[in-house]
Amino acid sequence: MPKVFIDGLAYGESARWHDGRLWLANWGTGEVLAVDLDGNREVITTVPPETIPFSIDWTPDGQLLVIAGATLFRPEQRLQKTDDELDLSGIGDVFNEIVVDSGGTIFLNGGSSVFTEPGLIAVVTPDGQARQVADGIEVGNGMAITPDDSTLIVAESFGCRLTAFDIAPDGSLTNRRVWADLQDGHPDGICLDAEGAIWYADVPAQRCVRVREGGEVLETIDLDRGVFSCMLGGPDGTTLFMLSAQWRGFEHMLSPERTGLVSTVEVTVPHGGRP
Repeated sequence: MPKVFIDGLAYGESARWHDGRLWLANWGTGEVLAVDLDGNREVITTVPPETIPFSIDWTPDGQLLVIAGATLFRPEQRLQKTDDELDLSGIGDVFNEIVVDSGGTIFLNGGSSVFTEPGLIAVVTPDGQARQVADGIEVGNGMAITPDDSTLIVAESFGCRLTAFDIAPDGSLTNRRVWADLQDGHPDGICLDAEGAIWYADVPAQRCVRVREGGEVLETIDLDRGVFSCMLGGPDGTTLFMLSAQWRGFEHMLSPERTGLVSTVEVTVPHGGRP
């Protein structure tokens, strides 16, 4: 049975395990939080007012990246008053997920501000150049990269599928294919495990599901509210952190009501790949 790890969040998103702590973006408060295994919370950074810290990840040298709207922030550099922002508005209006490969190539997905048009995937190469590398994404959410940096897997929430691409050395994406048809599943955040299976969070179904390539369901964990993100972490990489909340739409994003939880369950297969 899942156990409540922390509560009182607005909408927890973009769960990451980094440097011995769970990190997450707390939508509705503008905060990026880090939480140790005793539940102690630290506000690492905040984004500008009226924006959302959609997703986080790190460069290979440990710099935190935060995507908010169409702007990619490097908070540590911002504190040092250096040039820290990359404006991606020429590619898309908003980006809501980020993942970085082991060489520092950054992938983001997003599109229009209301997600009513097919979305896209953009790449930012280590030299800071950004471009679109895929389109026709049906509301892209979680992304994961295999341990060998060869494959990007994207959750298409409205497409009810996980879609894979081969990653070229320059960050281009080729060989688009359905990695798993999820039938009635609506994947949000995802993470890979060491056997190459994927855990995906599902808001409408209020669950986390583990699937293998091809779509076979291996395990399902039910919760009592929509699940936005999940991540394997903990000392052995076998703690599944599940971020959930009662979703009532973006119009209630700034509501003072706090229904967001992080729940945990122990699993047998540890984390794999990135993030």
